[in-house]
Amino acid sequence: MKNTYAVITGASSGLGIEFAKQLSEMGYKTVLVARREKRLEKVQKILKTESIVIAADLSKREECLRLVNEIKDLDVEVFINNAGYGDCGRFHETSLDKELGMIDVNVTAVHILMKEMLKKMRPKISGCYILNVASSAGLFPGGPYMATYYATKAYVTSITQAVAREMAEEGSDMYIGALCPGPVDTEFNDVADVQFALRGISAKKCVRYALDQMFRRRKQIIVPTLRMKLAVFAVRILPKEQVVAMTGGQQKKKKGINS
Repeated sequence: MKNTYAVITGASSGLGIEFAKQLSEMGYKTVLVARREKRLEKVQKILKTESIVIAADLSKREECLRLVNEIKDLDVEVFINNAGYGDCGRFHETSLDKELGMIDVNVTAVHILMKEMLKKMRPKISGCYILNVASSAGLFPGGPYMATYYATKAYVTSITQAVAREMAEEGSDMYIGALCPGPVDTEFNDVADVQFALRGISAKKCVRYALDQMFRRRKQIIVPTLRMKLAVFAVRILPKEQVVAMTGGQQKKKKGINS
């Protein structure tokens, strides 16, 4: 067993549970973070290593800072910035409150926690990892019918690459990366009120691939499937207007939107 911790936000469901399970199997002690304490306690019971539960609503800045304060004395080696959600629909019809909450979780919380954990981890000599869970959506120029979600994930991929470069130029070997999966079979669909047009991969497979790419290959932008790798490559060579139109077509299929 390791004496260091892996902190996972959004640990009560989906990818978060899988990150907790697989990092625990690797010997890390874990800190499980999400709003739903009872669900975190259920996750805690299935882990093989010591774990700490911290219930926090990361849509609130003060809760993000409280989390940082609560783990300040722990030797954190891995931070999985995973909490987030989506929504689907025409921009003028979707809920403003839900979208602003999405920005709070997907952007503001990710930003605060990345910055504060970087400051905490940076003095260590080696062996620290920050993985921001973004989405393949963050690698596209825009996503009609999921406009806000795509924009939030573009923020995550952009800031991840920028900060990773800063650390590299500083000579640090700290790992900073972004996981950018396509469809994954999790509760995301229910929260976003969509049905993916493309078949999703399992959370277990996605996380296993992400951890391998992070620990072994130190890949900065992690795209788990060949289909999504090809789609991301196409984004680079096709006109942006065409990519946005094609992306919008996929989103309409998820929601059953007719033109």
